[in-house]
Amino acid sequence: MSFSRFTFMRSLYKLKVNISCLRRYSSQNINLSDPAIQAYLKYLMLEHDNLHVQSRRNPEEIRRLHQIKPIVTVLEQRIALYDSIESLKELNKRDGQDEEIKEMVKEEAAIYLKRIKEIDGELESVLLEPKLTDGGILLEVTAGAGGQEAMLFARELFDLYKAYCEYKDWQVDVASIEKSDIGGIRKGSMLVAGYGAPEYMKVESGVHRVQRIPATEKGGRIHTSTVSVAVLPQATDIEINIADRDLNIETKRASGAGGQHVNTTDSAVRITHLPTGTVVECQEGRSQIKNREIAMQKLKTLLLQKQEEAQISKINKERKLQIGSSNRNEKIRTYNYPQDRVTEHREGGGTTHSLKTFMQGGEQLETLQESLLRHQQYQALMADINELINKNKTETAKS
Repeated sequence: MSFSRFTFMRSLYKLKVNISCLRRYSSQNINLSDPAIQAYLKYLMLEHDNLHVQSRRNPEEIRRLHQIKPIVTVLEQRIALYDSIESLKELNKRDGQDEEIKEMVKEEAAIYLKRIKEIDGELESVLLEPKLTDGGILLEVTAGAGGQEAMLFARELFDLYKAYCEYKDWQVDVASIEKSDIGGIRKGSMLVAGYGAPEYMKVESGVHRVQRIPATEKGGRIHTSTVSVAVLPQATDIEINIADRDLNIETKRASGAGGQHVNTTDSAVRITHLPTGTVVECQEGRSQIKNREIAMQKLKTLLLQKQEEAQISKINKERKLQIGSSNRNEKIRTYNYPQDRVTEHREGGGTTHSLKTFMQGGEQLETLQESLLRHQQYQALMADINELINKNKTETAKS
């Protein structure tokens, strides 16, 4: 370990950081010269070194080491650059240097300073990088206020998410769809699995508001409707085990459109979990085996929620926290068709134009979600720094 790095970490214990040092930033930009930020970065380096030298680490320590290693790697590059600049300063102070050497020192220092700016950008980027996991979720889309128009937009939003999952190369299985009379849906659910799916799709939970002139509106008036989206964590076989004796599995012929196949094959599956009375159905696929797999995964997800929250009513409470009462004033996002724009109302969002392109479920939605995730990571970073400040204040008070 170089002397400068040792001093860099050791100064953590000498630096007295007051809570006022942490500014309330109005944007997601990080001021790396802020004493609170510096203290936090030094703490991460010390934590990384302590974890790195351990011969045996538990799973949580392995996860933490993997999490902070990219930050420390950039920090080490930053420290090396500052060491090089200090060496140039010492060289420049020596007597008897000719003009050619002084000019070379000046040019080399300019290169280092330019690289430091680049490194600072990389450091800010890695600090705000969303922490993604490889997992699955149950996505539910439910029509809210607005009658048939809300059901039509629920269908469009459901299709948007399905297309987006395909754009992200995630596995997606439609679990259930309750169709309306004119082509919309009252409620639809799908199982989504893939790297980043839990984090990206979680930001979609809430009330989505649409403003447009319905096709059935003769007076040309703009209607406002809502659709609610709930995102629940998908269970794994490790997290929950269901005994066969606790299940009642029924098969029947699928209802609705589907041609001759619907009338000849018992592909629809209905599963009842007897201890809790939880019922799930799936009839969207033609394979009874596939429908059974999807229904079982949906059941596990619902039972996991119940297991974690002790009672089934708290699943509904979780949905309630995410989607409210589906009133128009509870929106997280507005889709304004007359003005051809999508407005995200949460911090970290903004306005996206070309609504038709947005509804195709591609890059525009991805960009919006990444912005929201970066803002969430920024808030988490500020919370960690506040925690470190308060910890230091407590330890200082005790000493």
